[in-house]
Amino acid sequence: QMADPFLYNTGERSNYECLGHEVQIEYLKAYVCRPSFFTDKAVIVVHDVFGWRFPDMRYIVDLIASHGYIAICPDFFKGTEPWTSTDHWADFRDWMKAHDPMKVDKEADVVLKYLKEQCGAKKIGIAGFSWGGMAVHHLMLKNPQLTAGVSLYGRIVRDSEERYSLLNPTFFIFGEKDHTISLDQIFLLEDKLKQYCKVPYKIKVYPGQVHGFAQLQPEDMKPDDKPYIEEARRDMIDWIKMFV
Repeated sequence: QMADPFLYNTGERSNYECLGHEVQIEYLKAYVCRPSFFTDKAVIVVHDVFGWRFPDMRYIVDLIASHGYIAICPDFFKGTEPWTSTDHWADFRDWMKAHDPMKVDKEADVVLKYLKEQCGAKKIGIAGFSWGGMAVHHLMLKNPQLTAGVSLYGRIVRDSEERYSLLNPTFFIFGEKDHTISLDQIFLLEDKLKQYCKVPYKIKVYPGQVHGFAQLQPEDMKPDDKPYIEEARRDMIDWIKMFV
């Protein structure tokens, strides 16, 4: 029996009035939000297990767009059912087998092509949360077209040298109280990146924060967590602004 990996109650979330719209890109649906002016910079947002329609993800897409980026959250689950707060954790492992965050290369290429050809994007970054954080770590090792990445509390998997040769600047955000990622794993990640990584990287742990903390909408934040949530988001945007 696996412990409930998410400490926030996803069943009780504020709805969110989106600023963007949905598009169809080849076989993928996606949610897109653009800033009010032309830009040739874009950011792909990789959703967590709750999928591309989860209100928190749309909020983040709109937030990134408000900083002057074409922001897009594709359905990396390709129309299959996301995890829901009523599913049983006993089934989570099987669900993950069918939704592997390391098998996102084809979808990333489809979205990159769309951003370049249809939106005029010349520089493209990526940010991913939880499941999406794992996908970002993977893509930053594989896809040189992504000029910068932010991986938010993606579980650290399969220790091998190939996990650390990042192609472009990558920022890893973690919560100190995330019970899916131990501080030991974070220290190991830091050690290995020091050894193998040839590009700028950063690791930051936010005090007292649980898994999923950085994507909460303002009305769902607890007052004690709010400064850390806002700091993590500022840090994410600053990293993107520095490299994208």
